[in-house]
Amino acid sequence: MILAIAQLNLTVGDLRGNAVKIAAAARDAKAAGASLLLTPEMSICGYAPEDLVLREDFCAACESELNTLAARVTDITVIAGFPHRVGKDCFNAAAVLQGGKIAAIYHKQKLPNHSVFDEVRTFRAGELPCVFDVDGIRFGLNICGDIWEPGPAETAAAAGAKILLVPNASPYHLNKRAERLRVAGSRIEEARIPIVYCNLVGGQDELVFDGASFVLDDKGQITHQFPAWTEGLYFVESDGTVIKPGQLAAIGYDEADIYQALVMGVRDYVTKNGFPSVILGLSGGIDSALTMTVAVDALGAERVHAVMMPSEFTASISLEDALEMADILKVKYSEIAIKPIYDIFIDQLADEFDQLPFDTAEENIQARVRGTLLMALSNKFGHLVLTTGNKSEMAVGYATLYGDMAGGFAVLKDVPKTLVYRLSTYRNTVSRVIPQRIIDRPPTAELRPNQTDQDHLPPYEILDAIIEAYVERDMSLAQITAQGFDPAIVKRIIRLINVAEYKRRQSAPGIRITPRNFGKDRRYPITCRYRPEEILQETAK
Repeated sequence: MILAIAQLNLTVGDLRGNAVKIAAAARDAKAAGASLLLTPEMSICGYAPEDLVLREDFCAACESELNTLAARVTDITVIAGFPHRVGKDCFNAAAVLQGGKIAAIYHKQKLPNHSVFDEVRTFRAGELPCVFDVDGIRFGLNICGDIWEPGPAETAAAAGAKILLVPNASPYHLNKRAERLRVAGSRIEEARIPIVYCNLVGGQDELVFDGASFVLDDKGQITHQFPAWTEGLYFVESDGTVIKPGQLAAIGYDEADIYQALVMGVRDYVTKNGFPSVILGLSGGIDSALTMTVAVDALGAERVHAVMMPSEFTASISLEDALEMADILKVKYSEIAIKPIYDIFIDQLADEFDQLPFDTAEENIQARVRGTLLMALSNKFGHLVLTTGNKSEMAVGYATLYGDMAGGFAVLKDVPKTLVYRLSTYRNTVSRVIPQRIIDRPPTAELRPNQTDQDHLPPYEILDAIIEAYVERDMSLAQITAQGFDPAIVKRIIRLINVAEYKRRQSAPGIRITPRNFGKDRRYPITCRYRPEEILQETAK
């Protein structure tokens, strides 16, 4: 038989649009000779629906759309996901559509409650396996998190399943695909049946789903690897329960993969939310250069507006490099000097600031003037403002509220500064878009004369390593210093991370590409007196 995998880019809440995509995939799959179509997790409503599933009207609308879909796809078995409300309980469910009706429903048994997932809050766990026949073959169902733990796969096999179908909405982060293959292999060791893994593709708020669906045979060997970052219909042929080897698409890793994640995240956030275009402040620095490049690759140059807003501290090379980049990428480019506006602020504050030295207050006024200008252009023309700050800056609070943090989407929010440089270098290997001087130049906010980031921060190689250890791996101060870092630097960085929580809480959503981002992944209190750096000092005494 032929089994089809629909690796779809779905939109949360677009029930009719999602159902139309599934029906089209079913039609094409049947035309190609397939008897069964597998779609991603929650394919009717999109993933993650979050608190929408707490609404009875939403669940009722999903079930109504599912019934309509079932009536349309009468000549092929389709697996479609939806929130199934039973009384006061709601289940993360997959429906088996056969013969114009819902023939069976499976309820997800292992609800993830970690990192970006909190399904325990919205769903009740299922308890029973679901096994059904297509062309004389017994298929079983698991849903995403079910295969990450022992139990459901083995239970499906014990109930008679000979091939396990797994609809997924598994979000991307670095090295995630290796993890998926590992856990799927572990389930095969227990259940001894092939696994057909169908994953969602596309962006949803801060999450990006990479697709990269695959098939493992009953020995755990990969027989099919389908493309990442691509919506499509893919086919698997079996001789009874034996999976025949098929497509093995090349999968990118590291910088190329991350870059595609950023492009997809921007494209889907902008498009699915109905923004006609984006606008950003172009400074002549590396962060805004990479942000603009991603935006152009995602949306096209005609939908990107770059604004250079020089001050008296802006170097001539910043202006030259910004203009060169805008010319290379062929985006709309504007230049608005902020000094006249900044001078008015300073004049109005003269009595309050009397005899006080220039410091962060004056620096932040410059950033806030720029933020105000970008928001004004956004309001007038409907652009979405893209912020340009990176993860390293967000970690230690090296960003200005209502200034460079002003905007609707943070493209580099989960991209450490050292990775910003690697991604920029990678992108230039595809085609030269970022002038080499931007990559080579020491990073600077240009808010005072001769300023560089390292006036206030350690070298980014050290800073990023400490941030990764403390934020992504939950290492203690003692564990980090044991790796050879200067204890004084580690203490200072940890303190900066802790006190900047209030800023991050007010930041725009951004694309998640690491195992722990500043968003759903990491939820820390703003008001908190736990200070690990002080505990180490007391222990030392």
